[in-house]
Amino acid sequence: MATLPQISEAEYEVMKIVWKYAPINTNEITEKLLKTTSWSPKTIQTLIKRLVNKGALTYEKQGRIFVYTSTVKENEYIGQESRSFLKRFYGGDITAMLSSYIENDRLSDSEIEHLRSLLSRKAQKGDL
Repeated sequence: MATLPQISEAEYEVMKIVWKYAPINTNEITEKLLKTTSWSPKTIQTLIKRLVNKGALTYEKQGRIFVYTSTVKENEYIGQESRSFLKRFYGGDITAMLSSYIENDRLSDSEIEHLRSLLSRKAQKGDL
């Protein structure tokens, strides 16, 4: 799989809007982000421009309006970031990560039960 562009935390907030509502224009992105952030419209426009320059967003000009879509699939980006986190902090060992969460009481009983269920289904399919 090709390496996806590096996206900052702020840029990720823009991407979440685009993934959810694309195709979406600049004003719509700005309107949605003004509700959840303290950013100025100029800051939002700068973030959009950075994402276009990085190749994460593409646009089509419709008259005087720019309409954006993502070139990066959300699940692919999240997968890449998850693998990067796992490698960086746990040497790529998911068992070490889960053990850390369980031993430090960071997982609730319902989360542990959900993990058991996922593992059980995976085992039944013969994927384990």
